[in-house]
Amino acid sequence: MKLSIITVNYNGLDDTCALIESIPFGTLPMEVIVVDNGSRRDEAAMIASRYPQVKAIRSEKNLGFAGGNNLGIKAATGDYLFLINNDTLMTPPAPGAEAPHESMEPPQQSIEAPQGLEQLIARMEGNKKIGIVCPKIRFAWHPMPIQFAGYTELSPVTLRNRAIGFGEEDHGQHDTPHPTPYAHGAAMLVSREAIDAAGLMPECYFLYYEELDWSLRFRQAGYDIWYDPRLTIYHKESQSTGQDSPLKAYYISRNRLLFAHRNVSMPKRLLTYLYLTGAVMLRDISRNLLTNHPAQARATLRGVCDFIKH
Repeated sequence: MKLSIITVNYNGLDDTCALIESIPFGTLPMEVIVVDNGSRRDEAAMIASRYPQVKAIRSEKNLGFAGGNNLGIKAATGDYLFLINNDTLMTPPAPGAEAPHESMEPPQQSIEAPQGLEQLIARMEGNKKIGIVCPKIRFAWHPMPIQFAGYTELSPVTLRNRAIGFGEEDHGQHDTPHPTPYAHGAAMLVSREAIDAAGLMPECYFLYYEELDWSLRFRQAGYDIWYDPRLTIYHKESQSTGQDSPLKAYYISRNRLLFAHRNVSMPKRLLTYLYLTGAVMLRDISRNLLTNHPAQARATLRGVCDFIKH
């Protein structure tokens, strides 16, 4: 059994280095792959120089979240692949800790693998119907509230759902493993066998919604998705795009329509289109204009228009 840890870097060298230094090199047979996804400078070369134990791949073009992960998946040799955002940590962040700077030396000692990662693999090996297992995800700022402890199902017309435990302080109330309908893109352990059956991550989204679509592909291929809190990941979130950036507004508005186009059958799809354009888009544009974010409002409208055109 071999594990491949894959992360995608886009102009995020400091975050990626912080992640690498939190990875449990040592007791598990593993490889770590960093895909530099069209960064302005060759950050793959910097990572390879600083961390010789890491396989760094340079893409001259930004392939998007799915494309970058797919490049890493194709290069991976593991039986299990742990896809993890570069703006996460596998150990709790130290209070007031700063991101590493470029003069830092690579770690001299390996870190003992946390039991949680091995247990996630053991869950998959014990039940071959499980294609994806996601850990508990907490935000990386004090008091590190929960971001993800599983998802609820998407509602059939509005495509609304919620992340279980979101915003709650972690007192162990979500420490029971359970099935979840969708994986969380920030951290997911995937079996190579399940990827071979379900296919690679859909690249038509470029950014956002691809993990929901991919989850449906796994379920259609006969695989289950689980949440297992025996491993916890700490997420800084939206470090590459920004929490309220026009880029995020564009792809969210475009891709929720694209997701409906690919996954909602007629005639229900028409009701979903009506809801997303007539209610959600107008709400988002109005809110951005009222809060003096005209660029986000324009990006939301452009995302809907580009979906309609294409």
